[in-house]
Amino acid sequence: MNRLDEMRPGSTGSPPGLSLQAGWLIDGSGGPACPNVRLQLAGGVIRSIEGGEACVPPGAPAETVVDFSGCTLIPGLIDSHVHLTMSGNPDDGLRARLREAPFEAVRGMVTENLRAHLRHGVVAVRDGGGARGNALRFARMERAHPASAVRIRSAGRAWHRAGRYGRLIGRPPAAGLTLAQAIRQETEAADHVKIVNSGLNSLTEFARPTAPQFDSGELVAAVQTAAGQGRPVMVHANGEAAVRGAVRAGCRSVEHGFFMGSDNLARMAERRVAWVPTAVTMQAYAELFAGTGRNPDVARRTLDHQLEQILRARRAGVTVALGTDSGSPGVHHGAAVIAEMKLLTQAGYTIEEAIRCASLNGAALWEGREGLLAPGRPATFVAVSGNPCGLPESLASVRAVFIDGLRQFAAG
Repeated sequence: MNRLDEMRPGSTGSPPGLSLQAGWLIDGSGGPACPNVRLQLAGGVIRSIEGGEACVPPGAPAETVVDFSGCTLIPGLIDSHVHLTMSGNPDDGLRARLREAPFEAVRGMVTENLRAHLRHGVVAVRDGGGARGNALRFARMERAHPASAVRIRSAGRAWHRAGRYGRLIGRPPAAGLTLAQAIRQETEAADHVKIVNSGLNSLTEFARPTAPQFDSGELVAAVQTAAGQGRPVMVHANGEAAVRGAVRAGCRSVEHGFFMGSDNLARMAERRVAWVPTAVTMQAYAELFAGTGRNPDVARRTLDHQLEQILRARRAGVTVALGTDSGSPGVHHGAAVIAEMKLLTQAGYTIEEAIRCASLNGAALWEGREGLLAPGRPATFVAVSGNPCGLPESLASVRAVFIDGLRQFAAG
């Protein structure tokens, strides 16, 4: 019996020693795929990676060999911007109910959303907040009693200015408190801080400006306060002024960043601020509007402009991490990773570079060791059928997912 057949999804304990033969390997560094490789795993770690036709070491027991010779191995993927307590269903009534739903009412949906991520090769997600902070509660529960293989980092509830956009994913500071004071007094102990510093993109007027929610002094104080707590800051920001304030304040990442401009991209490269562009949201709106009779032109133009910015970011050396904003209307958990990766390649990234955005670059946002397939690194990877030319579409039918040397998903 093949060792792969003996291992069950969700299994725990000591990872077995395994020898894997792979037809192709994309290691997450952004470099080209390597054909005919063998990996030796032990203790949940990659011990060696070698090229060559023969995978089986002399004298190796047959049951320790896993044959992925017809597959491409890639690092486990990270979706760096999700909303686990939201659904991609565009129905306004459903979305309103989910926003205010108690934990037990959304717990099952969150579990299903995580399963969808795992089926598409996603091993970790970075949650951008919800109105009741239920994703953070779920993440804490998972850490105490693991049931899902997908790792979660959550902002709990985001911060926004009273009267401005953000109620869907968070709350404003209490009356009389500055943003920094509110963060300092927060008792939720979220994994990272999410600040909303602009509104949403207009879907009826192309490139309509959205003013910053907080001034530079407020943002600097907030980021410094969060840093003192050991928590990075992700900032929702669209438009030149909102992004400029976030970057100058020292945030870890800019989320969305529509219409931010080349000057901001240059600042981000210089200051090593990551960008999570979530381009698929505009693609989803364009498709939804086309199906309901609403004019999709602004969404399409906004998408095209974002792809131009992504290409400029690549040329400028900005660290781009793949994030989908899954849970937004028409943006479905798991499957949206394929769409966002296709958009990255459409913008000018190679598939290997796009996978780096979805692995190594995502891991850097939370200082994880995932994201790179190399000796000494965690044996966390995805097997998809066929050669690299089938990516990212082949993520729709993942063959297997290993996390720390243990199989957590297998097709069929």
